[in-house]
Amino acid sequence: MPADLSPYLVMPEKECVEALIASLDDGARNKDSVSAETASLIREMRAAKRKSGSIENFFQAYSLSTQEGIALMTLAEALLRIPDGATANALIRDKISGTEWGGKSVDDWMLKVAGAGLSASRNALEGPMARLGAPVIRKAMAEGMKILGGQFVLGQTIGEALKNAAVLEKESGYLFSFDMLGEGARTKDDADVYMSAYEAAIEEIGHAPRKDGRNPGISVKLSALHPRYSFAQEPECVPALTARLKALCRKAASYNICLTVDAEEADRLETAQKIIRAVIEDVTFTGWDGFGLAVQAYEKRTHALIGNLIEAARAAGKRIQVRLVKGAYWDTEIKRAQMKGLEDYPVFTRKAHTDISYLACAQRLLQARDCIYPMFGTHNAYTVSAILGMAGDKGGFEFQRLFGMGDALYDVITGREEADVRIYAPVGIHRDLLPYLVRRLLENGANSSFVNKVFDPDVTPEELAAD
Repeated sequence: MPADLSPYLVMPEKECVEALIASLDDGARNKDSVSAETASLIREMRAAKRKSGSIENFFQAYSLSTQEGIALMTLAEALLRIPDGATANALIRDKISGTEWGGKSVDDWMLKVAGAGLSASRNALEGPMARLGAPVIRKAMAEGMKILGGQFVLGQTIGEALKNAAVLEKESGYLFSFDMLGEGARTKDDADVYMSAYEAAIEEIGHAPRKDGRNPGISVKLSALHPRYSFAQEPECVPALTARLKALCRKAASYNICLTVDAEEADRLETAQKIIRAVIEDVTFTGWDGFGLAVQAYEKRTHALIGNLIEAARAAGKRIQVRLVKGAYWDTEIKRAQMKGLEDYPVFTRKAHTDISYLACAQRLLQARDCIYPMFGTHNAYTVSAILGMAGDKGGFEFQRLFGMGDALYDVITGREEADVRIYAPVGIHRDLLPYLVRRLLENGANSSFVNKVFDPDVTPEELAAD
């Protein structure tokens, strides 16, 4: 019987964290050795030749702790969906004027161009030709946001993404998992469109040439496959979603590619478990080890959830894939819990607690490699060093990074041949890009983010590597 996860929703955070710390073995707790290895890794990253125009440089210069970073975040979040020019002009004028864009001393072409362009826009908006210049600046800003978003998207179509992926795989040896951009379905027609898009993508990925038996993958959102994916609608959505997910799995299995169910909001986890378990227990998928799901370390239930997945996989005699990530909906979870007046939050409220949860969950996954194939999504060198230490060998797991992020870190890892690395590669048109772009900017532009500090000369490797 799977463990009941509901008690963890109201478990005091302190009690939950203490239990996670107690579950860690001595190797995971050896902070000195992990920190030393992390500092060495950071020094290698800094010594390597960095790509001009890297997005890490951009985040360092325009982090959310700066006035400029906040202004750009606001523009990215709102500009592409404002329907009329007058309102867009007013937003641009408000965010660009009164902000110092040209004062940064940088040697990166991306930052020089960005700073010069934004500074020129400010001068134009404050000058006598402001009304004439506004439409031009609006168009340039919209295009600029699309270019920024393009740093995170591998292609606008799956065909384009496959071509770009082939180049990167040849150059660096990366594996790929493709994600079709788009938010949840609002209508049955939306769900049908997403289903058809997933089927077509699996067909294209399946027919693409591959070498050495290296299997690509695709990520699927359950919320895209049914407009009423919620606990209240389980009698309707669970059978429908189970049927649709099994159909996609059959197609993926026929091409021997991987299919991962993306993690979503906390209030959908119990419903998702029922659908996932039905696929794991389906005997028709015996012999295909490509099915998996993503779990989020910031949720209090995740450590226990992994226990349930291990039990289900062993009972079915299968090996499933589990992608462990920090979590992408923290702000939403906090807000919803406050609006509902819940006794406690379903997620950890401190980043340090999420980090502890991540390591405890990683250890549990690595200890079950007989029935679990762990996939660790992280851009943090400390986390990578800790996992390599816990793993003990190179087999039976992989790291994952977002396309456009973590290049420097994983170029070192692939160069050392310490583990396989897979790129999580979004695919989609600019209309579907905005929500994804905003999440990436929020996640990676935060002042506490490792990505934001890794190349900051004012922060030493030892400071970054501190537990």
